[in-house]
Amino acid sequence: MRSRFLWVICLAAAGCAEPQSSPAKAEQSPDSLKAELVALERAALDRWIRVDPDGYLSLYAPEITYFDPFRDKRVDGLPAMEAAVAPLRSMKSPITDPRYDMIDPRVQRHGDVALLTFNVVNYGKPPNKPETVINRWNSTEVYQRIDGQWKIIHSHWSFVKPDIKPPAM
Repeated sequence: MRSRFLWVICLAAAGCAEPQSSPAKAEQSPDSLKAELVALERAALDRWIRVDPDGYLSLYAPEITYFDPFRDKRVDGLPAMEAAVAPLRSMKSPITDPRYDMIDPRVQRHGDVALLTFNVVNYGKPPNKPETVINRWNSTEVYQRIDGQWKIIHSHWSFVKPDIKPPAM
């Protein structure tokens, strides 16, 4: 009788227990993660080269931090990023037929954080000139999975081999 009582208690406890959290989704393969992050980045770049910052703004997490060679200091937070790129909204680029090559993207994942590094070469046609290289960039994007979506929490852009002039003496 006692064993039957324990059995009923066991069954009742199992039926009334809080549901277990579902098992973690199968870990995304490195190749599929790379494809996903590169697709997100390309979609943002496709808009950026046409002077549309919203592709990147939609990828940025609220706590985004950002560096680029045109800024004196780090930009902190999405509101500050929105303010920083606001002038682009009324700008018309003199460059026609903009395009880019994304070179050698690499993803390194550490749990819910992934580091995407790559180079970009921007091309376009300046007024009355043939297509030329506009800029060459190094890019580091730190993504974090937030509520099931990859968001950029840190972005760093620098020129490839910048022409650094020695200080005047």
